[in-house]
Amino acid sequence: MDALIFAAGLGTRLAPLTDDRPKALVEVGGVPLLEHVARRLVAAGATRLVVNVCPFADRIEAFLRARQGFGVEVRVSREAPAPLETGGGLRQAAPLLRRDGPILLHNVDVLTDLPLASLLDAHARSGALATLAVMDRPSSRRLLFDDRGLLGRVDDVKGVRREARPPAGAVVERAFCGVHVIDPTLLDRLTESGVFSILDPYLRLAGEGAILRPFSADGCRWIDVGRPADLARANASFAAPT
Repeated sequence: MDALIFAAGLGTRLAPLTDDRPKALVEVGGVPLLEHVARRLVAAGATRLVVNVCPFADRIEAFLRARQGFGVEVRVSREAPAPLETGGGLRQAAPLLRRDGPILLHNVDVLTDLPLASLLDAHARSGALATLAVMDRPSSRRLLFDDRGLLGRVDDVKGVRREARPPAGAVVERAFCGVHVIDPTLLDRLTESGVFSILDPYLRLAGEGAILRPFSADGCRWIDVGRPADLARANASFAAPT
């Protein structure tokens, strides 16, 4: 199994910590975010890690070498001159990903104890093109799911509600956790280019009839380490690698 860690973000909201280091190497409990995520992915069965990078790329590569790739094969996908976001990052990294099994995608700034093995099992049993970890929690940006799976998205800040297809049954709103699994065939269905969110092709594909299922992470610990206040909470909740 391959896993892709999205580590190319600028981390501007964590400044001044990120003035002289990549967000991926900001520490929680004395351990860099990248290490927290990488070790969980390896424990879940990943035998190749692909890490996308942009600012401070050399430092991240040096860190990966110093950790000896956490005991597995590691590839680095460089983005320049600016990050390509999650969708563009996945498309850029696609040549480095093997296609003989599911691919785990994980944001480097997300710390959680959600059971990755259960997520992978649910994905395998459903036969979905993608399975997204979601939570019932307050968020200004939410995904819409119905009986068939992913239906649309809501962004309260932008005043946007988009439905990719007509609803089938009751519609629920859930916040995305930044952890998901894709079938490798999805890589060949990425027609978007440049800088784009992975949610753009997800919604397009849902509108075309593809099945993208939710996986409930309710009850799990979860923190998006995006701001200094989040970092303080993470240090309180994740003092050691999960």
